[in-house]
Amino acid sequence: MSTVVCPECEAQIELAAGTEAGEIIVCSDCGVDLEVTSIDPAAVQLAPMEQEDWGE
Repeated sequence: MSTVVCPECEAQIELAAGTEAGEIIVCSDCGVDLEVTSIDPAAVQLAPMEQEDWGE
């Protein structure tokens, strides 16, 4: 199991077995969405904010 550091609050986050690059995870400390960018070595970054179209 790999451990990464949240770029927002610097909490240690353990990646679950089977986690894949491109997956979105949530920091258990601050609740921010993180995108897994790499598995070996384990790395995350803030997930891109999705733009809402509000039905337009």
